[in-house]
Amino acid sequence: MAASVSQGVLSRDRVKIATWNVNGIRKRSTEVISLIDREEPDVLCLQETKANRAQVPEPLVGVPGYHAFWHGGTGGYSGVALLLRTRTFGEDAPAFVHPVFDAETRIVVAEVGSLVFGSVYVPNGGKDFAAKMVFLREMVAWAEALRADGKHLVLCGDFNVARLPIDVHPVLRKEMIGQTADERLLIEQFLGHGLVDVARRVAPDDDRLFTWWAPWRNLRQRNIGWRLDLVAASEGLVDETVHCYAYRDVGTSDHGPVIAHLRDAP
Repeated sequence: MAASVSQGVLSRDRVKIATWNVNGIRKRSTEVISLIDREEPDVLCLQETKANRAQVPEPLVGVPGYHAFWHGGTGGYSGVALLLRTRTFGEDAPAFVHPVFDAETRIVVAEVGSLVFGSVYVPNGGKDFAAKMVFLREMVAWAEALRADGKHLVLCGDFNVARLPIDVHPVLRKEMIGQTADERLLIEQFLGHGLVDVARRVAPDDDRLFTWWAPWRNLRQRNIGWRLDLVAASEGLVDETVHCYAYRDVGTSDHGPVIAHLRDAP
């Protein structure tokens, strides 16, 4: 079922992170609940929920065993969510905040001790490429500031940039938004602030590791896609036993979930 990067037994000092662009939470609420029930992630990041809190289906508003924050706008556009497991992080809910560059309900963050968890939905850039570049530059500066403050960032979500040529199927590689050198440079600058692209750390040469497939011509079934969904984690949380895998055959979104097992805070 899984397009596996790496799988194994989760040790007690592991933190399990799941991220998924659901492309509409109202359409896929039962699929998200199934993912939670099956995987029991310590942290769940969702993107493109297309719903404000009042529109989120009731079973997900207060998921048992999780602190949940739904950050959505109006008009069925954008939206992210972040869920933290109480068994892992305690019964006291953390403060959920939004960096100053969040203008379209695209990022939500929670700080737990030295750990900073975030769910992000970077703009696609098709309608406003300049705004996308501003968002990415602000994200780079934010990561730099967190590192300077001694924080360990785990930012997960749809980055809407194929970081490397290998992250796009050969027949789809071309000069276009999502694959430009300028966008890729900003992703590298972001990672340069002490962060690891976990899937690529585990599987540096996997040229069929994709997380998004255009919804036509059976591209998903043929695994002709892009890798847009990342788990970017502080180097201190990524050791030689790290696991990360992407699911191609889970759910009906045009994106597949990505799950990583990271070590606990150093």
